[in-house]
Amino acid sequence: MKEKETIRKKKKRKKKRYLLKFFLLAAFVTGMYFFFTSSLFDIQKITVENNNYYTAEQVISLAGAKTGENLFEASLSQMKEKLLADPYIKNVKLKRKLPAEVVIAVEERKEDVAVPYGDRYVIVDKEGMVLRTTDLEPALTLLLGLTIENMEPGTPLKVEENAALTDTLKLLAAVKKHELYFKKIDISKIMVKAYIYDQLMCEGTPEDIASNLDGLQEVLYLQYKQGIERGVITMGSDRYISFSPLVE
Repeated sequence: MKEKETIRKKKKRKKKRYLLKFFLLAAFVTGMYFFFTSSLFDIQKITVENNNYYTAEQVISLAGAKTGENLFEASLSQMKEKLLADPYIKNVKLKRKLPAEVVIAVEERKEDVAVPYGDRYVIVDKEGMVLRTTDLEPALTLLLGLTIENMEPGTPLKVEENAALTDTLKLLAAVKKHELYFKKIDISKIMVKAYIYDQLMCEGTPEDIASNLDGLQEVLYLQYKQGIERGVITMGSDRYISFSPLVE
């Protein structure tokens, strides 16, 4: 009997210890909940980093971020989803910064070229992503000779001449690295025409022009010194470059 009574008391003490641990854990969790949901962690500052096209206020508005909201209850995943829905936002990182700050670091797409479409212009980035359309001619390189099939913002520009578009975008990326600029590029034919001025252009395949950009820089410098703003610079394989003062 004494042995059974001893076992019963041990079980009772063990049960009490479990109950005590449970109540202590519950009290701790409750305390932490009230601590982290207290006004101490209400968002007081929203910082935007790396923005250029959009202002900080516009990025905050697009994200739906608000001051006064609890830092831990605010859904950063929803903010990210809203931002990535905008064509200009390529990537975004959000983080909580204790005690009361949200940091939004964006990577924006940049406007690189414009494709005329009727009396409008389709603004495209270097990867061919459609950013917006406008009825005002932008200060960007114009791509002529494309037959547009889809120009929905936030989707890749779809054209009949898809291979030519891809090659020309690669050419423009190389042109930027050489700090050159083309006003417009006509890619309606195999031999594209890349205009430096209205009456001065380069002619060749996108690959030949891209491989001859060092030589083109030298030619343009010499022409600049001579005041030449009219003519055709023909570019071919094996670094072939020739100049004619005649313009079609």
